Amino acid sequence: MGKVYKRTLFFIVVWEICFGFAFGNSKITEKKLRPRVNYKCKKVEGGAVQANEVWAWVTTGHEEDFDFNYPVTDVGYFAADVDCYGELANVPDRKKFDGFSGRVHLVIVCDSKSLTHFVVDPKYGILEKMVNDIMKAAEPFDGVNVDYELIPGKDAANFYGFLDKLSSECKRRKKMFSVCVPARVKKIDDDVFPYEKIAAISDRVMIMAYDEHWSTGEPGAIASLGWCKKIIEYAVTVIPKEKLVMGLPFYGRSWADERPAKAWYWEGVNRAFKEYGSGKVIYDNTVPTFEGSMKVKMKFWFEDLFSTVAKLRLYAGYDVNNFAFWRVGQEDPRIWDWITIDNDAHKRE
Repeated sequence: MGKVYKRTLFFIVVWEICFGFAFGNSKITEKKLRPRVNYKCKKVEGGAVQANEVWAWVTTGHEEDFDFNYPVTDVGYFAADVDCYGELANVPDRKKFDGFSGRVHLVIVCDSKSLTHFVVDPKYGILEKMVNDIMKAAEPFDGVNVDYELIPGKDAANFYGFLDKLSSECKRRKKMFSVCVPARVKKIDDDVFPYEKIAAISDRVMIMAYDEHWSTGEPGAIASLGWCKKIIEYAVTVIPKEKLVMGLPFYGRSWADERPAKAWYWEGVNRAFKEYGSGKVIYDNTVPTFEGSMKVKMKFWFEDLFSTVAKLRLYAGYDVNNFAFWRVGQEDPRIWDWITIDNDAHKRE
């Protein structure tokens, strides 16, 4: 039996190597497809980080980036949005996560201050219909996640009322209700995202602890450890730990000392021709054009295994063990080997 077993195992391994690429479901293939690390990543010491909940944001069109075997308890399926008529649009297909053992949440967004105003202000008659449409779309999902980030200052109370209605409907239907909020290091007067009020009506509050620096600003970390420490220190004073979910970035950003893709004054084009041009201007259908080359200095800040584990351990040090990642497909894939789920804690939920 030993020889037969070894021979069978040999053929299975050969089959996986030869044919796994075609079928895309081989764990051997998956490991071989991991990209080579082209720099010396700082070594991670110690063991894996234990989590109660791990939320992973998956965007429509990128479902293949998610592996059902990842240590993930909750998927935030991004996203249903609001169209120009004030109607819910682009609802993700829940069936694409059939077979996933965790919870799948319908993420809703509104990427316009004007549309947000018309949706949440009751006087326009859209709010009730939007709540009903969201709950209808959420029927096959385990929860609703609100990721409205463009709230006009005057609509703070209206936004809270919108959240309160959704929370009540989710509770009635026994669905989890969660809200994404921007990072705060202290209480802000007239905040449109009051942590305490939102936590009072939510099952989970996701703090988006990233975008400390933006591509349009000065170069810097997406989420430096010192900045994250200030966020968690404040968060635990106003949000119950069992409701708190700390968001972490998987992505990086780049900055350049030149921005060649832009509109130019004639004076600037004339100078660019002298400094970077090929030496020849031609007229194409009466319009002048030239080609040139410009050296651009790039500055990158990004997240990898070491930086991500460092933040996970920081939050765990405050007894916060619920994490969320934006977004799957952007990560250093080694991170999944450094997270374990506390199954007992998850079952208690």
